[in-house]
Amino acid sequence: MMETEQKPEIHQYSTKFVVVVILCSLLAGGLLGGALSNLFLTQHISDLQNQVSTLQRQLIASQGSSSAISGDNTFILGENASLAQLYQEVRDSVIVIRGLLAQYDIFLRPYYSQVQGSGFIYNHSGQIIVITNYHVVQDAVNITVTFINGNAYDATVIGSDPYADLAVLLTNAPESECKPLEMVSSASLNVGDPVIAVGSPYGLAGSMTTGIVSALGRTITEEMSGGYPIANVIQMTAPINPGNSGGPLLNYQGQVVGITTAILSDSQGLGFAIPSSTVLRELDSLVKNGSYNNHSWIGASGTDMTYEIAKAMGVNVTYGWLIAQVANAGPAAEAGLRGGSRIVSVAGESVTIGGDIVIAINGTRIRGIDDLSTFLEEYTLPGDIIDVTIVRSNQTLNVMLKLAARP
Repeated sequence: MMETEQKPEIHQYSTKFVVVVILCSLLAGGLLGGALSNLFLTQHISDLQNQVSTLQRQLIASQGSSSAISGDNTFILGENASLAQLYQEVRDSVIVIRGLLAQYDIFLRPYYSQVQGSGFIYNHSGQIIVITNYHVVQDAVNITVTFINGNAYDATVIGSDPYADLAVLLTNAPESECKPLEMVSSASLNVGDPVIAVGSPYGLAGSMTTGIVSALGRTITEEMSGGYPIANVIQMTAPINPGNSGGPLLNYQGQVVGITTAILSDSQGLGFAIPSSTVLRELDSLVKNGSYNNHSWIGASGTDMTYEIAKAMGVNVTYGWLIAQVANAGPAAEAGLRGGSRIVSVAGESVTIGGDIVIAINGTRIRGIDDLSTFLEEYTLPGDIIDVTIVRSNQTLNVMLKLAARP
């Protein structure tokens, strides 16, 4: 009877033991699963963070020197310089130029009005000079230069070239005030390159705007250039206004690549600058001689060819520069080039047709006056002999022409 009574107790203890083992196994499995899950999630999060860091580095590298990282509204440029830092570096070098212009009333009594523009300090072979546009100081007297700190000093024009809208001044400002800018050739510029204009629009000294180079090799004609085109001009989108003239056009390294000079009335974001290549070419002559007289002259006037003009002339070329008139005893006349013979209305405008069409110089394609003027300015000097390809009566001819200096 005693053995029979003990069997249920042993079975009861065995059942409890099994239950405890099962519970412990479940608890251990849960803890182990949680640990493995946490380990997996931690590793996954770490992998994602590494991927994000890699993507950020690739993004910064791909944006290059002209990209902008806008996390704190700071533009990141070459060598990690910001636009704000660049402005701090160049602002002391950009000046306001003022002068007085004599005018006369109907009784020929003189009165004076103030003219104003911009300029910048430059070191030319050890001599500190001020560079600006010719039209800023043309016929002006009592010229002064004012630095960003408000200090003003007398200045005198020592050289000018109206055909390139350039002028060079000397000032009696102390050396401690004069912080020259660096100038590099504009030949390396490309359409799309970012540029910065600093100047004094409407007298607001030290104003800075940004944009891009929107075209190269343009020609413009200003009143003081005597009707001759100013060649190889930079077209840009950096906003400029009256008073900006003469100020520096900078690249994103703070180097001068041009001089802001003109805007088109009623245009939106369309400005022009004299290229630094022109400035560098002329500067020595302007400082030493007071002028520059090496602008090549072809001795003819004309207009750009169009499809409509070609149709009116009955020719098979729609590009080039159509000669309307040649100057007596000028290079074109001496070379035997011919001007137009009659005036017709083309697309609502009067055009002199029948003359030779210039389509190439020394093998370089000439599409119009921009190409012609830029080639003569950049690659020739008075006295050079050039090979001019023309179309005359639907025949292609080559004519040798000896260039002269502008009269």
